[in-house]
Amino acid sequence: MKGLTLKPLVSAMALALALSACNTANTTMQENTAPNVVAQNIIDNNANNPFFKPYDTYYQIPDFDKIEVSHFQPAFEAGIAQHKAEINAITDNLKPATFANTIEALEFSGNLTIKVANVFFNLTGANTNEELQAVSKVVTPMLSSSEDDIYLNNKLFLRIKEVYQSRNNLDLSTSQAKLLEDTYQAFARGGANLNEADKTKLRGLNEQISKLSLAFGDNLLTETNAFELVIEHKAQLSGLPQDVIDTAAQTAIKRGHPGKWVFTTQRPSITPFLTYADDRALREVIYNGYIKRGNNDNANDNKNIIAKIAALRAQRAQLMGYPTHAHLVLQERTAKTPENVYGLLNKVWPAALAQAEAEVAEMQNLIDKKGENFKLQAWDWWYYSDKIRVAKYSFNEQQTRPYFSLENTLKGVFYTANRLYGITAKERTDLPKYHEEVRTWEIFNAKGDSIAIFMGDYYVRDSKRGGAWMNAYRQQYNMNGVDSKPIISNVLNYPRPTGDSPALLTFDEASTLFHEFGHALHGILSEVNYRSQAGTSVPRDYVEFPSQVMENWMTQPEVLAQFATHYQTGEVIPQSLVAKIQAASKFNQGFATVEYMAATKLDLDWHTITDFTPKDAAKFEADSLNNMGLIGEISPRYHSTYFSHIFAGGYSAGYYSYLWSDILGADAFEAFKENGIFDKETAKAFKSTVLSQGGSQDPMALYKQFRGKEAGIEPLLRSRGLLQE
Repeated sequence: MKGLTLKPLVSAMALALALSACNTANTTMQENTAPNVVAQNIIDNNANNPFFKPYDTYYQIPDFDKIEVSHFQPAFEAGIAQHKAEINAITDNLKPATFANTIEALEFSGNLTIKVANVFFNLTGANTNEELQAVSKVVTPMLSSSEDDIYLNNKLFLRIKEVYQSRNNLDLSTSQAKLLEDTYQAFARGGANLNEADKTKLRGLNEQISKLSLAFGDNLLTETNAFELVIEHKAQLSGLPQDVIDTAAQTAIKRGHPGKWVFTTQRPSITPFLTYADDRALREVIYNGYIKRGNNDNANDNKNIIAKIAALRAQRAQLMGYPTHAHLVLQERTAKTPENVYGLLNKVWPAALAQAEAEVAEMQNLIDKKGENFKLQAWDWWYYSDKIRVAKYSFNEQQTRPYFSLENTLKGVFYTANRLYGITAKERTDLPKYHEEVRTWEIFNAKGDSIAIFMGDYYVRDSKRGGAWMNAYRQQYNMNGVDSKPIISNVLNYPRPTGDSPALLTFDEASTLFHEFGHALHGILSEVNYRSQAGTSVPRDYVEFPSQVMENWMTQPEVLAQFATHYQTGEVIPQSLVAKIQAASKFNQGFATVEYMAATKLDLDWHTITDFTPKDAAKFEADSLNNMGLIGEISPRYHSTYFSHIFAGGYSAGYYSYLWSDILGADAFEAFKENGIFDKETAKAFKSTVLSQGGSQDPMALYKQFRGKEAGIEPLLRSRGLLQE
């Protein structure tokens, strides 16, 4: 699934900025730092710990070569102790509470913890190991408890409330007013208004949820890495492209099966197998291996875990005064209520389901014509939809792969960013990196000034969780005298080069590269004062919007002509093939929309429960999907037991965000189509109202400032072929 990084286990603001990829300059302690004996003792006893001094690197990039697993826990312990001292300095201040000595002081606190967390949580997603996972089990409860210490600190909240209640008399800028509002609401939503007994209950609930979420993620990673489809006979590879076969042979060697072929449930492996393998029985095996992850009644089973998480979240929400977890979460999103989200789904679902049913009929007709005596099943969808695509459009993704090498597609991404925003990228091979496969670029603006570091980590490996995301090792901000420039990363899971061939991407994989760089641009082009408002620090249902917009340029003929060249001949992608791509762009959109919306409703259903008794997870999911009328030929994009977005990430009650953001993205790109896809004024307006502003203003106000109106749903339905015209 394309999208931003899954957030770590605890929430935003203050200490939790560290855990939601909000970053700070890795400089020395700032002015508000208070001395702390505990922190100083830890620092003194760990003189070689690289977190306890500025990194001796260009751009203050984390010094990965010197960072060891053993450094993380003491650094977290020191950071938590230091942060506690900083909070005490705020609450013990005898002067009346002001925006500067309370709100900004809180915003500027927690730097050491943030510095450590920036590295730790990025590594546990992109390059984990058993040692890091063990540390995570120790530090996650520590961080959750520390966050509760902040949000449930009555003296601190009284000072925040004092400033908040006088907000109309303060001469605050727009971003300052937003920071004050967000700070107050975050504390109110974090339990600051609870009595002491309920605060104790909240601490216990938060600790239980964080531990269960961590266990969910560990189980899923183990299940994903454990499955392998080992093929011994070459005849069973019938239909598969040679590059896919070659990759499977390499995987077999790596997994101890030389001379055989191994396929896994990682997307770059399972997707081509389901699409091209003629052996239907094997397609069923690997498909079930994928959808049964976390649901095998073994030590890694997630059913009880998700039932407990959902029940605990419901209990926490009602403790906080909200009917359900979804109501609690959505209050700070642009959607505002679960009723609004269900309303959106109900608008799109009928057209999407009707299109999906038409796609089923078309594939079943093909099966029947071939004299094959079976009913289409979920593991057949990719295979037969590809056959239909070839028949209708004389097109499949294997035709495009030679034109979308990773290297060429990166050139297309940078070309587009340069044309739109004037930035250029210079690759650097002399800078620290956390894995040998990471590539690094320095980013310059149109004036030639260095504005950011960008890291790309593109190949699939067992130490990396699945999917594609953007993270930040440091976010842009300009506060408290520190001008922090961003260090942004994209992490993806593409197959490695095989033989003499470079890494060749499918059309969808190339689109994902553009999508993730859209997130990166949100971080790179940020121009805000406060780190909690930088880049992608926006509501979850708004954060996908810039990346959804960025995808549109990849399919434009003018852009394709610049980068889509054959990796062997250098031939530019033929216009006839471009025409086929465009003609097929709305193909299979019933399936794509339905499988996504099924997962979205499953998410909302889990998080609108009102009782605290853990559900029978299998029955709950089956009832949810049956109630929405999901057809048997389509599974939800994520079944509950491997739905890490909502049970081990930050998308609980928020998976709808991709659709919500896609509405904004489709509507916003209409402005570029109206004025020219590289129109300077339109690009300047998009940068100034969206990409540079982060969370410093109300996001929907910014959108209307750019577009001049609210977004309509019609451009999205039209782009997916779901609107009857």
